[in-house]
Amino acid sequence: MEINFQNLPEEVVHRMRDGEGNVRKKTFEDDAARIMILTLEPGASIGPHTHDTNFEVFYGVSGRGKVLIGDALDTADPMYPGMCHYCPQGSRHSLVNDGDEPLSVFALVAKHIDE
Repeated sequence: MEINFQNLPEEVVHRMRDGEGNVRKKTFEDDAARIMILTLEPGASIGPHTHDTNFEVFYGVSGRGKVLIGDALDTADPMYPGMCHYCPQGSRHSLVNDGDEPLSVFALVAKHIDE
């Protein structure tokens, strides 16, 4: 199945998950997954959150930033074009653009994991 993000409407989310600044997002969603292109302006962030019943994957498209992980968000993994970050089910994480240009990531969130 093809997903053409160029044809999807863009939504601007202010303070996504209680983060900072604005995040622009284009989203495809069905019963199994939410697939997005997220663009964070310099200084913007997606607030800390945990996926209790699923996982999330970020893949860097452009710009630079970091993924904060751990209960205290005390570990930072770099995010840049070509970098993939897997946030396992139950892991606390946040995405931050600490660079000078917009940070765009491809994001995949599974809807639910049956055990």
